[in-house]
Amino acid sequence: MNKKLTAIVVALILFQSICFAQKSPFKNLKEKIQLDQKTRESAKKTSEALGKAQEDISPEEEYYIGRAVAARLLSQYKPLKNEKLQTYLNKICYTLVINSNKPDVFNGYRVMVLDSDEANAFATPGGHILVTKGLIKCTENEDALAAVIAHEIAHIQLQHAVKAIKSKRTRAALTSAAKTTTYALGSDALNEMVDSFDENIGEIVSTMTTAGYSKQQEFDADNTALKLLEGAGYDPHGLEMMLKMLQKNKSSKGGMYSTHPSPESRLNNVTMRLGKYQYVSNQDVRLSRYNAAVSGL
Repeated sequence: MNKKLTAIVVALILFQSICFAQKSPFKNLKEKIQLDQKTRESAKKTSEALGKAQEDISPEEEYYIGRAVAARLLSQYKPLKNEKLQTYLNKICYTLVINSNKPDVFNGYRVMVLDSDEANAFATPGGHILVTKGLIKCTENEDALAAVIAHEIAHIQLQHAVKAIKSKRTRAALTSAAKTTTYALGSDALNEMVDSFDENIGEIVSTMTTAGYSKQQEFDADNTALKLLEGAGYDPHGLEMMLKMLQKNKSSKGGMYSTHPSPESRLNNVTMRLGKYQYVSNQDVRLSRYNAAVSGL
């Protein structure tokens, strides 16, 4: 993609302008010169738009995009007022990330609990993780709860949201380029599209988060979660436990059941990979911590 894609689109604009010039009678040479100038300007703007679409999003930008998305989610879900539980979840998160390949992000990873009975969780760019109390209730021990958090960390570390933003930007640039070549070449549509990129990022990520990731991205997040669990000393089979609980409660509607692949398909994917992971014993201390933290939910 990158430079090759930009070159192709710019060439397309120039080619279309030639075709347009051949089919259109010009009243005078001045009109033709003006059109050629508009074509060059459109090609330049398209090149700039595509370049912007393919730029890497900095860790700082990820953080602020994620914070905006988290704020929007918090307008739909109330935060749960349970400092003990939230501290506990953040300690689990820290244990997972400190032993991972990406232990740090711009302003650190943060977990917040949402006061909702639906089973759901969200991972926004930059390290923001939101988990509903309904999903916490679908776990039976600390290892299963760690699996929930590990799955969301995986979405962040695999940059699923960031890739969606870049893909959306590129599609917007290509669509605008097509309009530029099809219509009046001097249209302001391309310029408006360039200006609106940053304004629409929050909306793009919010839509993507509530709509859900692709099936393959969810499988990739589960596979990465297994590695995160093992690296932190948790039992990777905790993910299997959690998915079985989701499967057991599949009569529920909304939440993960509408935005994620079925628990059955995720279980099949995870089960195929669990053979290379050993069971982790001596869970008594973790179970005691878990029971103390989730009591009263």
